[in-house]
Amino acid sequence: MNDATHTQIRPLADTSPSAIVAGFIAMMTGYTSSLVLMFQAGQAAGLSSGQISSWIWAISIGMAVCSIGLSLRYRTPITIAWSTPGAALLITSLGGVSYGEAIGAYITCAVLVTICGLTGSFERLVKKIPASLAAALLAGILFKIGSEIFVAAQHRTALVLGMFVTYLLVKRLSPRYAVLAALLIGTTLSGFMGLLDFSGFHLEVATPVWTTPHFSLAATISIGIPLFVVAMTSQNMPGIAVLRADGYTVPASPLITTTGIASLLLAPFGSHGINLAAISAAICTGPHAHEDRNKRYTAAVWCGIFYGIAGVFGATLAALFAALPKELVLSIAALALFGSIINGLSIAMSEVKEREAALITFMVTASGLTLFSIGSAFWGIVAGVATLVILNCGSEPARDGRQR
Repeated sequence: MNDATHTQIRPLADTSPSAIVAGFIAMMTGYTSSLVLMFQAGQAAGLSSGQISSWIWAISIGMAVCSIGLSLRYRTPITIAWSTPGAALLITSLGGVSYGEAIGAYITCAVLVTICGLTGSFERLVKKIPASLAAALLAGILFKIGSEIFVAAQHRTALVLGMFVTYLLVKRLSPRYAVLAALLIGTTLSGFMGLLDFSGFHLEVATPVWTTPHFSLAATISIGIPLFVVAMTSQNMPGIAVLRADGYTVPASPLITTTGIASLLLAPFGSHGINLAAISAAICTGPHAHEDRNKRYTAAVWCGIFYGIAGVFGATLAALFAALPKELVLSIAALALFGSIINGLSIAMSEVKEREAALITFMVTASGLTLFSIGSAFWGIVAGVATLVILNCGSEPARDGRQR
């Protein structure tokens, strides 16, 4: 448990405006980046609006409860997210089976994740990964998002430049509020430029819809097993890497078990699974969340609170985020991740014998490579470990994260 000397958890006393902003940005980053994938998958499979709304409700409530509960339990910024690669997978596979069979496949995936947590097999695996490679993995994951601010500048130069200059100026004067100031300026500029469009926005409370699960071999093979693989390799492994890179040594097994059980309970309402966050987690673990790393857990708590609010009004989320210019969302996410990218690259290059392996890990991960429907985060670690073994075979073994 992080910072065991603290016997009392005082989230209200420990929180700060920067933690609240970090929690909101983490939530916003997660929803704006991939919420549309669930709408696409649901529409492709012929789901009703009520079923899609229930799907968003279930996954949001699960993320809210787990983010808040685990962060308070371990006094660590533990952010939970849905499986974005899993949602992308469902666009093509959900329509091939009945919805009841898909729910059965979700349950199968959740059971497999829970078993990994209970047996400790996943934790034993991640402990063998050197800290430099874990940090390189983090930097590689975040690099694409961090660089999006400069891509966005091609389309909305005035907006992005205004946010970027504001960030730099406030960073020099008061680093804690640099991201908040950039968000406020960006929103203000968007309003003046006529880029905010709330015409399609209206409040509608989400209602959970139960779907009785049915189990079939076809759904297990086409949905359940692939969901499990991408959840463990593309979400949970990078999620642990994010925590380790920022110095948080919370045990992995209870986190995996908790998300697995939550996924199991919420599957009949449409949740395809929740797991550790990576990109949005780095927003809460980084220095912009709170100057005191022992109080950054409050950023994840606030993220969970915003998840819960979003879940209650799940049916209106798409319209809300559609009202914000894409460049604003991309830029604020990038600025919030700068500190985590710097930290990841610094740790990745700290061990001389591991630098080349760390570089390979970073480059493969940042490339966005996908092989056999498995994302670049997994292949980055595979390439990095292989490089480390080849270059250092027969020499002094690389020290793992527990020895650093």
